[in-house]
Amino acid sequence: MGSLISNYIVIVSISGVLSALLALFAYYKKTDFAGNKPFIYSSFFSAVYTFGFALELSGSTMEEIGFWIKVEYLGMPFIAPSSLIMIMYFVGLERLINKKLLTLLYSIPCISVLLVWTNESHHLFYQSMLFRENAPTPLVDVVMGPWYIVQGSMTFGCMLAGMCLILWQWNRMKRVYRRQMITIFIGQFLPALGAFLYLIDKTPYGMDPVPIIMSITSTLYIWAILSRGMLTAAPIARENLFESMRDGVLVTDRSDMLIDYNRAATEMLEGLDSSAIGHPLAKLFLPAGKEAVDYVMNADPLLSEERELAWNFGGSTCYYQVRSSPVLKKDGNLAGRMIMLIDVTERTLLQEKLQQLATIDSLTGIYNRTYFMERSRTLLEEASMNQIPVSIILLDIDFFKNINDRYGHQYGDMALQHIVGVCRRHTREGDVFGRYGGEEFVMCLPDTSLQQAALLSEAIRKDIERSAFYTLSGPINVTASFGVAEAGRENISLEELLSEADHALYTSKRNGRNAVHMSSGAAITHFTPL
Repeated sequence: MGSLISNYIVIVSISGVLSALLALFAYYKKTDFAGNKPFIYSSFFSAVYTFGFALELSGSTMEEIGFWIKVEYLGMPFIAPSSLIMIMYFVGLERLINKKLLTLLYSIPCISVLLVWTNESHHLFYQSMLFRENAPTPLVDVVMGPWYIVQGSMTFGCMLAGMCLILWQWNRMKRVYRRQMITIFIGQFLPALGAFLYLIDKTPYGMDPVPIIMSITSTLYIWAILSRGMLTAAPIARENLFESMRDGVLVTDRSDMLIDYNRAATEMLEGLDSSAIGHPLAKLFLPAGKEAVDYVMNADPLLSEERELAWNFGGSTCYYQVRSSPVLKKDGNLAGRMIMLIDVTERTLLQEKLQQLATIDSLTGIYNRTYFMERSRTLLEEASMNQIPVSIILLDIDFFKNINDRYGHQYGDMALQHIVGVCRRHTREGDVFGRYGGEEFVMCLPDTSLQQAALLSEAIRKDIERSAFYTLSGPINVTASFGVAEAGRENISLEELLSEADHALYTSKRNGRNAVHMSSGAAITHFTPL
């Protein structure tokens, strides 16, 4: 029996060393896991408890043994609450950890420590302590006091709550993380089982088996930390990170079948729910349009690709930046793909608005002068290369200042918009129509000769003359004068072509307005339709 106790003391001491090493290892390990601190506390208190118990077994007098029992209680009552808090962080319930809960969990252990160290004056924790009869070595039996039951209930309650939290999260946990869950569950279950057997006096020689069990659980924890990254980030923390991402994430297997998604993705894709698991990703992308389906079907699974796609969602159009990345196994083989959907609708719409501000005249809705010049210069170069005609039409509203002076600038703006509406009825696809400045407008007509441009100008002139725009003051009639020029020689610049059209327009103004004049380079003539 004496050698058995000696062996027991050695094993318990080893357990204390492992707990101390575990606390030090967790303390110096760099990690973002918020549950690391309560894990350190739990390991530290376990070391205090097991060393105290080893020294209790080595004691020979009641005073010695009683002192080391008091030392044990500097650690033992705090182990279960600290483990429970660590598990709460592990399963993603850190929002429930507050000062009120911490006070509740640690107040009973603190009272227990105080009552154990002052037990001789009140006997609330131990009613009595006596040596076990017929024991070959000093072993102590105790008669439980009322607070012993409170502390025992607290300890078992924390351990049971921790195990229940792990079981609650079990089905929600991805398979790859379950080994960590099993390790933590065993770390709670085995000490609870040992303590229960000790309380019902079913342990060998009536000795507390928990310190020896802790050598097993400490070994398991060290293995889990080194091989499973247990303290780097909890599985539920990873899951919460996955679920809390603002960007949508879709995970597929090698056959492009959907196997996982996060909450953000359900808000971005119609029809995405648990029933979509196991179905082709292309089916999920179908409502978005052909471009999105083609992207999914033709993307190389081994390459990281990125594309911006327009997405039809809820009757409106959204814009997603779609990033596809391969998911590889440890051996480097392809396991599937991860597709990230980043909502760039606001950015895209802002870019479109800025683009519109840079190219469109805000009052009339046609091209502004800067963008007209850019587009027309390109058309002129292409026409020169392909040896096709290009013509320019300049038109100016007659007596526009009189409209502003007589009716006000609001009606002047209406007159500008009216002219644009009439002109648009006559422009063709490929024509470039812009506001040249003030009440002056310009058209660049590819594949159009001087005579064809003059005919078009005449048609627009007549339409303007016959059309009135209606206001609160009644109908207002306006007319316009036109100047037409054709790029009749090679290497003519846009500025030169516009200058010729401007001279023709000035001639129309000088000769009575509401007319069309053509510039053929050297001469300007009035256009008279046949």
